[in-house]
Amino acid sequence: MATVTDRAGVEHALLALRPVLAASGIALGVATDGGEPFGPGEAELASAMPELRRRDFLAGRRAARRALTLAGLPAGEILAAGRRPVFPDGCVGTISHSGGLAVALAAPASRFRSLGCDLETRGLPLEAAHLVLSEDERAWVAGSARRLLFAFSAKETAFKALLDSAPSQLLGIGLWAGGGGFRAWRGGVPERVLDVRVHEVAGSAFTWTFC
Repeated sequence: MATVTDRAGVEHALLALRPVLAASGIALGVATDGGEPFGPGEAELASAMPELRRRDFLAGRRAARRALTLAGLPAGEILAAGRRPVFPDGCVGTISHSGGLAVALAAPASRFRSLGCDLETRGLPLEAAHLVLSEDERAWVAGSARRLLFAFSAKETAFKALLDSAPSQLLGIGLWAGGGGFRAWRGGVPERVLDVRVHEVAGSAFTWTFC
């Protein structure tokens, strides 16, 4: 798995995926440092956070503004509803951060209802698989830390894209591996299935989807 010392390699590998995302009409931004809040709303949100969370929050906002700019969309303040980022009107987006690196996707709301992405530079311990995977999903993982890393990341991505219809826990998201990626859905609602794309980026997992 990637470590902090691999950050530059992960960043390079993520940026190399820009044409892949652009082919679907989605822009990708990356940031390692959030700098200062963009405006008073972000400053107020960040002021109540512990230092590490504050850095991640601001790096995620910077990555999101880079994605919005690349997409030709307004790149203003990105506030929050709970832990979900609130993108400017007319835009949809998603943010993830791991190992001191933030990545974000953005696109016009006229084209997509929602986006989801997840970056994981550190895997879950195998003994924690039962917390996020069903018995059938654990059978597919078959003791592989790499498979668990990608399955966990895919569920995080689906959770973000499902928005208000997301379950309260990752166990509530069904997952099927195949075709080089995953199909994901809210348990009990299989008619709405997401195609989750999977990429290995310098030893880390990056997954994304849209609906």
